[in-house]
Amino acid sequence: MMGSGRGEILEPFPLDLGDLRLEVVIPEGISVSTADAYRGIVPRIPAKPLAEVLKQDPSTWKDELRNDFEETVFKKYPELAAIKADLYAKGALYCAMSGSGSSLYTLFRP
Repeated sequence: MMGSGRGEILEPFPLDLGDLRLEVVIPEGISVSTADAYRGIVPRIPAKPLAEVLKQDPSTWKDELRNDFEETVFKKYPELAAIKADLYAKGALYCAMSGSGSSLYTLFRP
């Protein structure tokens, strides 16, 4: 689904990931306060609309698709940034924090 407004307006959005494998990483011992994450966020308007980026090959997402929460959350929890870097080092095609944290999701080619 693609959300708009304050996230309350949802519309179907076809996303074909083909044979990509989705993995979720839930780091032990890290609990991000949603309130703290929202206090620190600095939203940015992307150069390209989300729908356009998602229509591209997922190999391009690393450079064009970002979670604005990561900047401040990773400052407070650098171990999350290290986990993300490690997932890329292990061959992840794309990796990002899920929502305001602390879990991360990643896409791998089989």
